[in-house]
Amino acid sequence: MDFRNLGRSGLQVSVVGLGCNNFGMRIDLEASKTVVNAALEAGVNLFDTADVYGGSKSEEFLGVALGDRRHDVIVATKFGMKMGEGPYRSGASRKYIMAECEASLRRLNTDYIDLYQIHTPDPKTPIEETIRALDDLVKAGKVRYTGHSNFSGWQTAEAHYIAEMHGLNHFISAQNDYSLLSRGIEAELVGACEKFGVGLLPYFPLASGMLTGKYHKGEEPASDTRMSAWGKAPIGQRLMSDRNFEIVGQLSDYAGSRGHSILELAFGWLLSKSYTGSVIAGATKAEQVASNVAAGEAWRLSDEEMAEVNKIAK
Repeated sequence: MDFRNLGRSGLQVSVVGLGCNNFGMRIDLEASKTVVNAALEAGVNLFDTADVYGGSKSEEFLGVALGDRRHDVIVATKFGMKMGEGPYRSGASRKYIMAECEASLRRLNTDYIDLYQIHTPDPKTPIEETIRALDDLVKAGKVRYTGHSNFSGWQTAEAHYIAEMHGLNHFISAQNDYSLLSRGIEAELVGACEKFGVGLLPYFPLASGMLTGKYHKGEEPASDTRMSAWGKAPIGQRLMSDRNFEIVGQLSDYAGSRGHSILELAFGWLLSKSYTGSVIAGATKAEQVASNVAAGEAWRLSDEEMAEVNKIAK
């Protein structure tokens, strides 16, 4: 397993990370343990979860699964999504951050969080308040590094300058939807990440399975897949569009002509970018972990190959 520094920090993360969003939602505790063990055996050191995943079960399951191996890995979690009713059960205010950090520490059964990320921008709270609260958690030793998720380019720039102006700890990571089928962040966010030393952690790197080759135009998704649940929802309709199936077909042919699978292309394309820290990939089975890790090690595209692939997935 290769490791990279996350952004302009000293935090080293495995180039393939494990997304724990399935824990407590699609798989139970025993299955979660199996997935975590497989990830550790494969050299994965970045485990990404959130307070809201699996109704908070994801954090609990991850804490149990890691056990006394917790200090050998990087635990990343997130806050900010709605956890209940009322004004103090979501957001990024100082009041909520302090309370929710303590709750995550309890669920994870740990005394510190390696990477604490705001899950989504909170328009009701000044970003300076959020950054100051997170800075206090770092100084208290409860958090090591901070990051953000679903921020835009201008929000990344604003956060950087506020931290710089007041001598506060900077965000070191940005977690956003990014794949060969979802390249919107290239318009602004990628440039901001490169400018301000923020490492990118792509989520949905396989476009919810579209880039694995397991879905085919005109065929119903298997009942145990995410796309089966999403198929008739707006997100499923967007992902399983005729255009995307056409792109996937072309990408599969391109990868095959070079002796690779489309899965290896999906990981390799992301990891051939210097600003990518780690690719966050979920799994429900040990076999999926092994497949993702192998794909992450298989291919680094040349400049010429990157140009050709970008043209296909423009």
